[in-house]
Amino acid sequence: MAGHSKFANIKHRKERQDAQRGKIFTKMGRELAVAVKAGGPDPNGNHRLKDIIAKCKAANMPNDTIDRSIKKAAGDLGSVNFEAVTYEGYGPSGTAVIVQALTDNKTRTVANVRNAFTKGGGSMGAAGCVSFLFDERGLILILKDTVKMNEEELMLTALDAGAVDFTAADEGYEIITAPDEFSFVRQALEDAGIQMESAEITMIPQTQVGLTTPDDLKKMGKLIDLLNDDDDVQNVYHNWAE
Repeated sequence: MAGHSKFANIKHRKERQDAQRGKIFTKMGRELAVAVKAGGPDPNGNHRLKDIIAKCKAANMPNDTIDRSIKKAAGDLGSVNFEAVTYEGYGPSGTAVIVQALTDNKTRTVANVRNAFTKGGGSMGAAGCVSFLFDERGLILILKDTVKMNEEELMLTALDAGAVDFTAADEGYEIITAPDEFSFVRQALEDAGIQMESAEITMIPQTQVGLTTPDDLKKMGKLIDLLNDDDDVQNVYHNWAE
């Protein structure tokens, strides 16, 4: 998993977010609402909410939009009835795909996800069929031109806060954490005035699968696009070596 590919992926994702800003903000609003319902509206006492706020800011979600989403969720907790569901399956040439969703109608969501797999030349599988091919990790990406401290200082700041790995790439720095330590590392970097390009809990593939035929590439792109276009789908992870 080279650092370059991660930075390229985050760049592509941000371009997509810019093109679909309204849809992305709606999805993030769901994440905020679920976090508020689980731990309250005060981010200082709700680490999950604080992490999602950081994720929203990295996606250029305006502060007033974030605040409105939190206040709305706090004032109407009874309407926050989204359920977290995860689906797994295979794309073209056996690529592994994990889909995380927040839904108020699982029947609708599973039908849409299954349809996306079918149209993308893949198939849904049973729970656990591909998740063993991924590691859940906290992933923080930092662009070099946004950091004033030198590489060694940044590395020590991250490792002292609990990071398990630090990698320098041409574009910037990649910091890996255990899921339970992610909030502490992200907060330490924020307190040090470090601007993060991306900071989230993610699923990192242990190995990657290359697709070479035009048909496979077209189908895989269609599968990912259909999943991302679904309002219920929050995250799509795969082991395709883009």
